[in-house]
Amino acid sequence: MVSLLQRKPDSGLGNMRASPAAPGRNVDWVLLLVQGLLTVIGCAVVYSATRTRTPDSFRFLTRQVIFAIVAGLLMVVVMTLDYDWFRHRARQIYVGTLGLLSGLLVLGQLSGGTRISFDLGPINVQPAEVAKFSVLLMLAAHLAEERTDEVSYPRFLGGLIIVGLTSVLVLVQPDLGSTSVLVAMAMGMLLVAGAKVRYIVAFTFLSLATVGAAFIGHLVNDYQLERVRALFDEHNPELRTATFQVNQALNALATGGIFGKGWLKGPLTNNARIPVLWADFPFAALGEQFGLVGCAVVLGLFSVMLLRIWRIAGLSKDRFGTYLCAGVFSMLVWQIVQNVGMTMKILPVTGLPLPFISYGGSGLLVWFAMLGLVQSVHMRRMR
Repeated sequence: MVSLLQRKPDSGLGNMRASPAAPGRNVDWVLLLVQGLLTVIGCAVVYSATRTRTPDSFRFLTRQVIFAIVAGLLMVVVMTLDYDWFRHRARQIYVGTLGLLSGLLVLGQLSGGTRISFDLGPINVQPAEVAKFSVLLMLAAHLAEERTDEVSYPRFLGGLIIVGLTSVLVLVQPDLGSTSVLVAMAMGMLLVAGAKVRYIVAFTFLSLATVGAAFIGHLVNDYQLERVRALFDEHNPELRTATFQVNQALNALATGGIFGKGWLKGPLTNNARIPVLWADFPFAALGEQFGLVGCAVVLGLFSVMLLRIWRIAGLSKDRFGTYLCAGVFSMLVWQIVQNVGMTMKILPVTGLPLPFISYGGSGLLVWFAMLGLVQSVHMRRMR
């Protein structure tokens, strides 16, 4: 009895006598709640968009729920580790990702003229999604070595090489959408790190030149080129196939009205009228079934998530944590803008998924892992 009374209290979430700086007492519960709500909404949208596509109406939903559970466990592991642990292993993770992307060109599963994943039987692994995580770590670690408030030219050049090597390997798959995410992430991190305007202009020019060279060199598939052309020449009969998907998605979004037609009651969503709706155009399914109100709720949840990430970036105890949050913030903004924009026909269709809403295991795992890093920064901000 005496030994029990004399035992020091364990530090942890359930022990209020633990130090206020203990990581377990500093989880951002608002961010975690918003993430959970978006994932649940995503599962509902995936089910509504896929239940009539296969004999097993729960096939896609079951897989998405399993992905979410595994992603949640992965996030807990990442949160448990000090984010500085990843800083010291960023180079190994980055080099491993370069190896995966290189191997994909030879061993990857061929689908529609592209090699974007490894076929591992029940699951497909997309290295381009893993690249978002590894480039985030490597670039943040690289920029954090600078002790000044400005990015020097050698530091900028090193960051350009880090992003450029990965972007080229992703671009030749070809995967324009994921390439644009890597570029957006780098731009956001460089701006927060204090890069000069001329460096940002040079980075933008090089990115556009690389994409242009990919089109000229026919590294980009014809159907991807048609998707870009369709944005500016939608009435061209030669581009009818390229415009069909986005026109149907826009119709679904527009016919939802204020309150939508109701869950599982959307004619375009539930009658298999829109190809790959569950992955490319979940925002259209959301709009048709839940209307303007449903879309506003989801965008509102994303806004809260972005505000919490930005807040954590400012609270970080070091530059590395700030840059991690800035990179996640930039990627999230770009993917939301791109996915919603292509659904509304104001941006070209790139197949870029809507985080937490679109169907897909690789993307969900990586987003949970990246938000695990953000949580780790918040949990250790007072140490």
